[in-house]
Amino acid sequence: MIIGGIGFTLITAAFFMSLVAWYSYIKTKGEVSDTAGYFLAGRGLTGGFIAGSLLLTNLSAEQLVGLNGQAYRTNLSNMAWEVTAAFAIIIMATYLLPKYLGGNFTTLPEFLSKRFDEGVRQYTVLLFMLGYILVTAPSMLYSGALAVLQLFNVPELFGISYEASVWIVIWIIGIIGAIYAIFGGLKAVAISDTLNGVGLIIIGLLVPILGLIALGDGSIGDGMKQIATTDTEKMNSIGTKQDSVPFGTIFTGMIFANLFYWASNQYVIQRTLGAKSLAEGQKGVLISGFYKLLVPLTMMIPGVIAFHMYGGGLKSVDLAYPTLISDVLPKWMSGFFLAVLLGAVLSSFNSLLNSAATMFALDIYKAGFNRNADDAKLIFVSKIAGTLLAVISLCIAPLLMNAPEGLWDLIRRFTGFFNIPIIAILLVGIFSKRIPALAAKVVIIFHVITYYMLVWGTQHLFDYAVPIHFIHIYAILFVAEVAIMIGIGMWKPRATPYTFRSEAAVDMVPWKYTLPVSVILLAFVAITYFVFSPIGLAYDGGYVSTAFWPIIAGIVAVTAVLSYTSIKKWNKSYASYLLKEEKTTERKIATKASIKTTVTDLT
Repeated sequence: MIIGGIGFTLITAAFFMSLVAWYSYIKTKGEVSDTAGYFLAGRGLTGGFIAGSLLLTNLSAEQLVGLNGQAYRTNLSNMAWEVTAAFAIIIMATYLLPKYLGGNFTTLPEFLSKRFDEGVRQYTVLLFMLGYILVTAPSMLYSGALAVLQLFNVPELFGISYEASVWIVIWIIGIIGAIYAIFGGLKAVAISDTLNGVGLIIIGLLVPILGLIALGDGSIGDGMKQIATTDTEKMNSIGTKQDSVPFGTIFTGMIFANLFYWASNQYVIQRTLGAKSLAEGQKGVLISGFYKLLVPLTMMIPGVIAFHMYGGGLKSVDLAYPTLISDVLPKWMSGFFLAVLLGAVLSSFNSLLNSAATMFALDIYKAGFNRNADDAKLIFVSKIAGTLLAVISLCIAPLLMNAPEGLWDLIRRFTGFFNIPIIAILLVGIFSKRIPALAAKVVIIFHVITYYMLVWGTQHLFDYAVPIHFIHIYAILFVAEVAIMIGIGMWKPRATPYTFRSEAAVDMVPWKYTLPVSVILLAFVAITYFVFSPIGLAYDGGYVSTAFWPIIAGIVAVTAVLSYTSIKKWNKSYASYLLKEEKTTERKIATKASIKTTVTDLT
């Protein structure tokens, strides 16, 4: 499938990508000479860059092609992964981010080492590194290569085999992403992600508009009427129990999966740890939540439009988006689209690579081998580690094309090996003072074995499949693991309670609109689900049911009241709480120091 002349496409794509690279270089020149500059962007990231980087880190070609393919095949139920992330985003912005910035942490394993011990740090780093390098990074690269191959018939264009095409495209994408991550540090990643994010939003909004115009034979209104009144089940986000994401999972394991991703996954939270201030960090995190609400429009509605245009005649559901793109996108925009597509892929890869290299340098090399390593040494080690990790991922990624059928399901489920134990340990560590490191280590080992048995093991060993959706298994194991940790804490508590130390390196005054914006974000989540529901656009008796507008009006009214209350009352209490916690910590530390000095003087 060729969009315009291949020469023009490649030249214009290279032009747009070069602009992003040049601007990123100019903005980061001379700012990565120390660890704060390299690993945390000099703690100078503003809300806009944080939000843009979070957007591109989260979204890649896999979602762009895969979510539209799912909408083409079934309905909008898969939007749950994206839209309900708002709950985790709000928890991250209002509660966990102040903890992270207040503790002046660079990595999550660093926090866990202070809360528990170095053993827990090593366990979690091992989980992160294995998941990132062996599965997550290779799958990002492979899905990106598939998207490019679906849009551009590379084997035919260059007269090479399909296998050779996969290898070449993967290595091109991977090398570009590695250059950003290894030589530019976090700030280069954040800036390039933000610029590519602008392009993704432009393309994402343009494609459904052009698709509706094509569907309506030149009238966007007629196109909208067709998807709203015919085959309306395609617009249903509630879905059925047979869908890959049953609606009930939103209230069980998906809560913890999203909380892990947005509040503890190192390659996501690292840009928030580089925030210029708590206010800028909160602003960036919450803005990213509104970006996520665009996903149904930009990454699923095109799949619905493709269904109405092509019926069920496509050979693969993953061809829905590429086919629509080739038919509706103007030829002169082909290079810009390719640049955005590649930008989405390499941004996810370079963010992951940057975080993996950061953890290697700080949580493995410095913590385990050279505690006195200076900034220059740590940056050097990080670059070497990043290069080796990139090469490993680039070698593994093409091998995925030889994997057995069903590998993609395996990849989507693989994060279950490390997401639930890490978020369980993090939350228990924050909300308790006496639970020991032993509890965290037991839970990690327990989870890896139990999760494998419940999702795959019983089928492999006993030919019996556990009849529970893997997202529900997330929730079951989370509850079990929290209970295990509490039990061990009661049996063998820490000798001394853990005390949080406030070592903030940035301004900790919260963003004054944190609470009202959080309320508005939750309201938009509710509205989005009602819009794409049987009483909204999935209503089969017309455009929407008679109950739709009263419900929307009720949500708006409640949101207005809660937003006003948060500005007038809750803001002061929230800011006072954060300030009190910080001062209490400082006072405890000062008191301990005073007592120690007094004892020394007396002896």
